[in-house]
Formats: sequence, structure tokens, C-alpha cells
Amino acid sequence: MKKELLVASALATTLGMAGVAEAVTASYSGHLRNGVKGSDLDNSSDETYSASQQAGFAVSVSETTDSGIKISGSYDLSNESDGSTDPSGLTLTFTDGSKLDLIEAGSAYGTHLASVPGATGEQSVAAHTQNSAPSGLTYASANDSVGFEWHSAADFGGVEGLKIGISAAFGDDGDATTTSTAENSYSIGLSYVTDAGDTKVTVGGGYMNADDSNSSTTNDKAASAAVAISAVTGNLTVGAGFASGDYVRSNANNTGTTATQSAMEVDDVSVSTVGAKYVSGDITFAVGHTDSSADDKVIGTTEDSANDAYEATSASVSYAVVSGVTAIIGYTTTASNNEASADTGNSGQSWYIGANVSF
Repeated sequence: MKKELLVASALATTLGMAGVAEAVTASYSGHLRNGVKGSDLDNSSDETYSASQQAGFAVSVSETTDSGIKISGSYDLSNESDGSTDPSGLTLTFTDGSKLDLIEAGSAYGTHLASVPGATGEQSVAAHTQNSAPSGLTYASANDSVGFEWHSAADFGGVEGLKIGISAAFGDDGDATTTSTAENSYSIGLSYVTDAGDTKVTVGGGYMNADDSNSSTTNDKAASAAVAISAVTGNLTVGAGFASGDYVRSNANNTGTTATQSAMEVDDVSVSTVGAKYVSGDITFAVGHTDSSADDKVIGTTEDSANDAYEATSASVSYAVVSGVTAIIGYTTTASNNEASADTGNSGQSWYIGANVSF
């Protein structure tokens, strides 16, 4: 019996020491968003409203090697009520301040864009599935999960305020004729931060190019450039951005004899965003505007002359009730056009009243 106790004690001690040695530093964060959302579409005289309930919970893990390299990663236990685990890749942070993201890394052209302020809240009017005019600057972000993104340290090349990034992804998903996925993709981005008197100015932009798995398309999966600028003076932040290019839109609802296809070629994309944010004590006022257009076509057909268009203006007021709890009132108005015709079923107004509880 004595031998069994000694063996059990040694095993428990060993396991305990192994647990200490193998454990990494972990932290968690999450949010709960509850509110009421209303919509008043142009094709209906009746306003509709519903409860809006969303939640998220994420875990981050990290550890630093003896040589000073930080290894980190994260995963979602739940993200906006999707109820599924969504792990991220790995990030290596080096002693000089540079970083390397591995697996599902992202696109450098979107990472380095200056942040353009916009309204908060869950108010929205859904765009038509056939409207290919994008609602944001990073519409062309397309990467296979097998890839990397490298971020330089601050003051790259000895230039104060300059950062650059390079990303690439490599896929070989097989050719297709009705669907579209990214094959090899490459991106570069840069940002520059400087002070102009009492104003902090950030300029960022980049270029994205990706091959398409669809053998019938003439467009690349993505070929786009984007640039954005923001300026912060005291409690006021203003910003603007612009992006243009061509791409192949996945999971699009095409029309005509090829209605079973799930991808659409999109040319002459143009999207601009402007926004402003002002903080007064515990209250934050924000407003944003997006205006875009694009010309889509069924794969293998001649480009038409009727453009899709999307325009939205949003505003919100947020109040920090206590630490971690914010009350929000938001409003947006949207105008959608598909093939140069007003899409009243996806145009109108939406409002939101709710609260965000985060930890």
C-alpha cells in the first residue's frame, strides 16, 4: 500500500509540474448586446420592429519564449450568437516590434487603412442579393486560409510614423465554373502617422490582388486599391476613405439563363466613406456616410451599362452608463439601386435602441 501511495504521489506531482510548465497566459473578453430594432422600407407603409440579441465570447492565449518572441492566438466560443468555435491563427511578435500572423492571416491592404468614424448600433437595411455595389472599403479582401501577414515595427526604414505590411495566401481549391474562391493572393499596405500642430493625422492604404478559381471569369478574384485618412483634434475625429477596382463576387444571385451560378463579375467599383465622431464626457456622437457604385454581370456575358448603387447615412449617440455598459441610440437611411432601378424593398430607414455590456 505504501508503494502505491508513493507512486500516486509522484504521478500527481509530475502532472502538476507539467501543467505549470505547459500552461500559457490566457485572458477572455466578451459582450452582450440587447435592444430593439425598427425598419421602415420604401415598399411598405408598415413599420416593423423586433428584438435584437447578440453575444460574443473570446479567449486569447499567449506566452513569451526565452528569446523574447511572443507566441499568441485566440478563438471565439461564440460570436454574435453563431454558437460555434472559431479559432484564429498564430501570431509571432518579435523583439524588434514586428509581427507575423500565420494561418488565416488577413490582407495587408485592409490592415493599414486609417479608421474612418461611423455610427454604432444594430440598425440596418439589408442590400439586395443582386446589388454588387459594396458597403465598405475592404470589399476585395479575398484570401485562402493558408497564408501569412507580416507587420513591420514602428518607424520602418528610419521614417518616424511609418509602418508597412505584406501578406500572401496560397490556395489550390480546383477550378470551377459557377462558384468563386481565391487562389494565390498578394497584398501590400502602409500607414503614416504625423502631427500637424494639435492634430494627429493618419494616412493609410494598400493594394490587393488575388487569382480566381473560376476558369470562366475574365476578372481576377480581386484587384483593388484603397486609401483612407483620419484626423484627431482633441475630442473630435474626422475621416474619409476611397477604394476602387474589379473583383468576382461570391455567392451572388445571378439572373437570366445562368441563374444557378453563384458568382458574378463586378467591374468599375467605386466606394467612398466619410465620417466624424465627437466625445463629450460620457457621450459620443458619431455620423457616417457611404456612397458606392459597381457594374456586375453574369459570368461569361458582355458587361452591361446599368450600374448598381448603394448609399447610406447613419448617426448614433452613445452614453457610457458605467464601466463596461453603454446605452446606444442609432439611425440609418439607405438607398439601393439594382441595374439602375430603385430597389424599394431594400431601401428605407432603420433605428435601434439598446445597450452594449462588455467585459
